[in-house]
Amino acid sequence: MSAETHTTNPSAVTVIGLGPMGRALAAAFLAAGVTTTVWNRTPGRDRELVAAGAVSAASPEEAVAASDLIVVCVVDYDAADFVLRRPEVTAALKGRTVVNLSADVPARAREAGEWAAGHGVRYLDGAIMVPTTVVGTPHGVFLYSGPKDLYEEHKPVLDTLSGEQTHLGEDIGRAAAFDIALLDIWWTSVTGYMHALAIARAEGISGRELEPFAQGIGKILPPAFTEGAAAFDDGEHVATINPMTSAASTMAHIIHASEAHGIDASLMRAAEGMTRRAIGLGYGGDDPSRLAELLGRGR
Repeated sequence: MSAETHTTNPSAVTVIGLGPMGRALAAAFLAAGVTTTVWNRTPGRDRELVAAGAVSAASPEEAVAASDLIVVCVVDYDAADFVLRRPEVTAALKGRTVVNLSADVPARAREAGEWAAGHGVRYLDGAIMVPTTVVGTPHGVFLYSGPKDLYEEHKPVLDTLSGEQTHLGEDIGRAAAFDIALLDIWWTSVTGYMHALAIARAEGISGRELEPFAQGIGKILPPAFTEGAAAFDDGEHVATINPMTSAASTMAHIIHASEAHGIDASLMRAAEGMTRRAIGLGYGGDDPSRLAELLGRGR
């Protein structure tokens, strides 16, 4: 039977890539009663899934042939291409749908979409915005981009991953763009917190002592996100609380305290440098949302 006339189970799914996230995805599909075929380049990672009812494919082309919907979750697009662009796998993919949940940059997602279209492969890009422990629970967050009708067609199976499922638009790169922007917030925040813990310890403050007050800082962020987004979109960078001159002064204190203890302050020096450049351009009285505008101009 050719790929164009395949008649696989419409409620079936193949998961390619069985790292921690891939295993979590496959387990969630299985728990929801979806017929699930799995394949991983390194053998042996499918034992628990097979015990739970998954079908282990001997090759990626066999895995692809088992389902109309193929979910790929590997480390990046280089790894995805290594599997999907083998001639025998590409041939088996023709007429089927790939949902690529691997992480990479928007340009790679768009290139993958072009490749898929050129080989008769239906394609959606996606991003998983939660850790493995949340997949399959009501707290999951999954983002998708690409043809809306294709997303709607496979939504019943994708919905079995539970949580919040959002289609972001037809541009295939939008899910990756959201992913990059949101991970920027996450890693900037986490590294900032690690830096704060280092300063606290140098001053004789334990992490557990600092943590309740850090939670308090965290509670201030949601309204700051809302106000900053509106200011950026509207181009109205009026400082309602702290202008950038005040922010730069605070940053200088953090740098001084860090370096007095021999703690690397390069992260805060970068933030202070951006802020002082904005001040030098005459924006000292503005809200920090002005920085996003200047960064977008390459200033």
